Amino acid sequence: MQRNRRSFLAIAGMGALATACGSNTGRQGDPPPSTAYSAGPPPSAASKVTLQQWYHAYGEEGVQDAVKRYAAGYSAATVNVQWNPGDYDSKIVTALQNSAVPDVFEAQVKIDWVRQKQVVPLDDVIVSAKSDFSPAVLAAQTVEGRVYGIPQATDTQVLFYRKSLLQAAGVQPPQTVDELVDAAAKLTKDGVKGFFAGNDGGVGVLTGPLLWSAGLDYLKNGNREVGFDDPRAATALAKLHALNANGSLLLGAPADWSDPGAFVDGLTAMQWTGLWNVPKIRQAFDDDFGVLPFPKLDGSGAPSVPVGAYGAMVNAKSAHVAEAKAFVKWLWIDQTQNQLEFATKFGFHVPARQSLVGRADSLKSGPAADAARFVRENGHLVGGPVWTQQANTALSDAVAKIAKEGADPAAQVKTAVEVAKAELKRLYG
Repeated sequence: MQRNRRSFLAIAGMGALATACGSNTGRQGDPPPSTAYSAGPPPSAASKVTLQQWYHAYGEEGVQDAVKRYAAGYSAATVNVQWNPGDYDSKIVTALQNSAVPDVFEAQVKIDWVRQKQVVPLDDVIVSAKSDFSPAVLAAQTVEGRVYGIPQATDTQVLFYRKSLLQAAGVQPPQTVDELVDAAAKLTKDGVKGFFAGNDGGVGVLTGPLLWSAGLDYLKNGNREVGFDDPRAATALAKLHALNANGSLLLGAPADWSDPGAFVDGLTAMQWTGLWNVPKIRQAFDDDFGVLPFPKLDGSGAPSVPVGAYGAMVNAKSAHVAEAKAFVKWLWIDQTQNQLEFATKFGFHVPARQSLVGRADSLKSGPAADAARFVRENGHLVGGPVWTQQANTALSDAVAKIAKEGADPAAQVKTAVEVAKAELKRLYG
């Protein structure tokens, strides 16, 4: 089953991807003589190295041809692109543990990869353009102050709403979570539900936004402390139960939250879904729709949108680390026109570099421009490199019990906090 760029954010909707396993799976022995890229003259054909570059199988038409074209345009090495359908993330974990291939790959860094010396820092690659990258997206590739991936493009999710339906119901676009709950109830009539955030009732994609709405986060203080060990976390997460309990949420839709079908087919007046759906929604409704960030809880909170993106990384076991770094710099730092094309031509995404956002015609007006502004002003990293799968599972289970069963929010949050604290202790001692 092919995946598109939204699949990364869909997986990241509740936090980190799978982390590397084992306690001693990093690179053994001495590093190669040089791991710094060199901007010298192109080598002769006879002296060129061959690099293996991996991508997951993007679903958008044209992406595979584009990245192969980019690779073919690089003169300093021969770059072979491998497309990877299926469970790409698990395949990367296995490769980093056991293999010198791929040399270059896309992923979001995990702290365990860094601790096990499976990936190479790229601070010298990004230094000339570091300030140009969206901070939240760059944070997704940063561990303990060092950058391990060069962000390629940005995905986000926003609250889509039908202007005409809200106007007919006398409902204003919601600016607080309580207004969202009330609006969803008022818009539920005549066979139309007020809000759709996934067939799981929003558990998968609204946990982060609810925490951020209260001014909280998954982690804080340089990722050294649990960020939701606060009574406001229980208050915010309880709102998801209110939405599930009042009958205003669409459940059992033919397609899940990442697809615009429920919204386009008139099954819901509001839907939390990805920016990538703007073209289909515009085709269906012309200008009869708007977008919002997830609203704030109250005056002490803030609106938010999640951001996520794969970045180009270098395998520490590669036999050609310096050459791989040079290629990454050429493609994701120097070739800005290709970066702009990659982000905007094959689907609807935001460039990772802020200087390129203004050059994207598709992001200059209307809801798309609003969404790009939300990324800049209200973007939050989902989970992050230090947010482990164990912590993520505990929080997900807690939120599901709160939303679906009406379990005590304070008790459930406390249980998740203890698991997250144990994970931080494992990582930092």
